[in-house]
Amino acid sequence: MEGIQTTKQRFGIIGDHPGLNRAVEKSIQVAPTDISVLVTGESGVGKESIPKIIHSLSHRKHNKYIAVNCGAIPEGTIDSELFGHEKGAFTGATQTRNGYFEVADGGTIFLDEVGELPLPTQVRLLRVLENGEFLKVGSSKTQKTDVRIVAATNVHMFEAIKEGKFREDLYYRLSTVEINLPPLRDRKNDIHLLFRKFASDFAMKYKMPTIRLDEQAIQLLLNYRWGGNIRQLRNVAEQVSVLEQDRAISAETLRPYLPNTGSRLPTVVNTKESSDFSNEREILYKVLFDMKSDLNDLKKLTLELMKNGNTEDVREENETLINKIYNDKNEDVKYDSEEQALEVLQIPQESAIIPAKLPEIAEDPYHFAEEIEEEETLSLHDKELELIKKSLERHKGKRKAAAEELGISERTLYRKIKQFDL
Repeated sequence: MEGIQTTKQRFGIIGDHPGLNRAVEKSIQVAPTDISVLVTGESGVGKESIPKIIHSLSHRKHNKYIAVNCGAIPEGTIDSELFGHEKGAFTGATQTRNGYFEVADGGTIFLDEVGELPLPTQVRLLRVLENGEFLKVGSSKTQKTDVRIVAATNVHMFEAIKEGKFREDLYYRLSTVEINLPPLRDRKNDIHLLFRKFASDFAMKYKMPTIRLDEQAIQLLLNYRWGGNIRQLRNVAEQVSVLEQDRAISAETLRPYLPNTGSRLPTVVNTKESSDFSNEREILYKVLFDMKSDLNDLKKLTLELMKNGNTEDVREENETLINKIYNDKNEDVKYDSEEQALEVLQIPQESAIIPAKLPEIAEDPYHFAEEIEEEETLSLHDKELELIKKSLERHKGKRKAAAEELGISERTLYRKIKQFDL
């Protein structure tokens, strides 16, 4: 059995973090067996190195090793890619095709991003893990395969199981042994080593001197959180190597290559702007309900004062309440008359609840309330018909102009004219 350091050198793994060493050690231990392995860790931590170690140190090393990115294959074709299909199984299947499980018979398949597999494919994969059997798409003939499966994911599997996105039985079949790779931010002593290795590689690739970091730049590198882990670190090393003329890199030079540098504190997300739109409807409803309540109070007061025969007081109270309705929204605006308030509020005087002149009080003190009730019960059909008639009369029968004024299409107006037999 190879040692940990020898294996790391062989596969180009740099670092001496205990978590990294433990992951390599477990890979060496499980390699001679055929048990399934699940590699976990954040995106960019180098999970693809583990299945290569396992395959190379196993008895399958002379057979095929196939790496499949499950998240990159469309849902409609992934079954065909993994298990193959028969000729005519679906549109475009002009010939029989062997899938990865058939091609890699006797070898190892690495299923990267296994958490992205669709549920129907998870059922097929579970059958392969249990008894090595699978069906090609469009076939009823069961086939056998002898494949070692190593899977990897950056998904929190228990959350995915809870949400119904991943089968619990498949998870336990895949994770007979689970190997976790630590994030780069937990491997501070390895960050500069990795950066130097990448800088050296790019210097050779692009035939230029190797970049060097000063002490402050190194500290900036170590204190950064590296959300993209090793992949992001490699990307930064390549950018700096190619773009900077001066090969001595200071912290000021390095800082622009590190997004959001300078703050490791949690960020308070301002959700006010995003919630304004969703709350706008609720605010509008509240304003309308408040206005309705004020108008109901106005009607009650009007009837009460009419009953007592105090018409002058009615007008004064009307003006006060109308000002109140609008001034709830704009406290600096006052009105000299009821008519001015109605005009600003865009309430047609003929349809307003408060008349400009009060009618003579009938013997029945509630006579005026009945008239109001009758006006409120007019149907939408009548109002719509009245608006269409007025618009057509105003524009002398020109439908296009009338439709624009009403805010509807000319076709809709034509249908309404036909419907109302105008």
